[in-house]
Amino acid sequence: MLSALDDGGGSDEARPAPVSGSPYAAPSSPSAVPSVSGPAPSATAARSSAKASASPSPGKAGPGSAKARTTKAARLYRHPSSQVLDWVRDNPGDRRAEVIASRIADRPAAVWFADHTPATITSRVRAVTSGGAAQGRVPVVVAYAIPDRDCGGASQGGAPDLGAYDAWIDRFAAGLGSREVVVVLEPDSIAQSECLSAAARADRFASLARAGRVLKAANPRARVYYDAGHSGWRPAAEQAALLKQAGAASAASSDGIFSNVSNFHTTSAEIAYDRQVLAALGGPSSLGAVIDTSRNGNGAPPDGEWCDPAGRKIGRPPTLDTGEPRIDAYLWVKLPGESDGCKGTPGTFSPSYAYELAAP
Repeated sequence: MLSALDDGGGSDEARPAPVSGSPYAAPSSPSAVPSVSGPAPSATAARSSAKASASPSPGKAGPGSAKARTTKAARLYRHPSSQVLDWVRDNPGDRRAEVIASRIADRPAAVWFADHTPATITSRVRAVTSGGAAQGRVPVVVAYAIPDRDCGGASQGGAPDLGAYDAWIDRFAAGLGSREVVVVLEPDSIAQSECLSAAARADRFASLARAGRVLKAANPRARVYYDAGHSGWRPAAEQAALLKQAGAASAASSDGIFSNVSNFHTTSAEIAYDRQVLAALGGPSSLGAVIDTSRNGNGAPPDGEWCDPAGRKIGRPPTLDTGEPRIDAYLWVKLPGESDGCKGTPGTFSPSYAYELAAP
């Protein structure tokens, strides 16, 4: 993943940065990625992984499905600054460079905004969306600043309170521009909400519903997706009930759900699970799902390990044309090679891990 951290200098450039608190921190949830680049799974998620529902029912896309909103010619935007691109540029003689360059660095990936920096967030988001617009491509941005993030785990951080978060979202939305953009809204914020009291959870979900409305009002072409965890976490009906409380069933705030962020579950398992979630969620037939396929080529480890597990491989290349009803995109939300915290500091690039994931 690419990070767009604010270094205090007011730069408009989204760029990689070492993560100080991984966005995720556990096995079955996303990956333990530092504060801005790609999360790390949460321990809670790992414990919940056995609960995934089985035998999902395939859903059919309705006439207003998300697919109609994006032409097959649309391509995803690859931001020109990332840790993997920096490594490839700085290590041309490394025996691993060609594989990493061709199989990871050349792929479009999400850009994470995981620091609470109200003064510069608009310009930094705009730098990414305007870059995509200039190329006629679709950027993917991740809003990751919800208070009490990661239940205080490795990716803890975010805004100090929901009032500050709401104001941050307003400024984030102001940078979305007017062209198509995919927004991955707060990984783990719904699936990993059990650490909150019932009142605090309701407040968070109200804030997330508001966030979706603000983002879509600022740019009607923005496609906003809500946290569905993954197929190894909560049962589909249970996750759908939480998503509904957070506004994910309303076309005014949502285009659907995302799953498998920073995790390893197979694409087929996620397709089946996401269709189950969407069926239970209800809402308009235009709601769809996007799946993180960055590291799921070999599926999830049988032992449930989530932190830079051995034997994993990159998954399907990112695309907006999946050919699957109600599956809007395969995305690389977590950039392969960015550590969960075991092969390096969370969120920093590990060439050895990247090569292991990308090698044929």
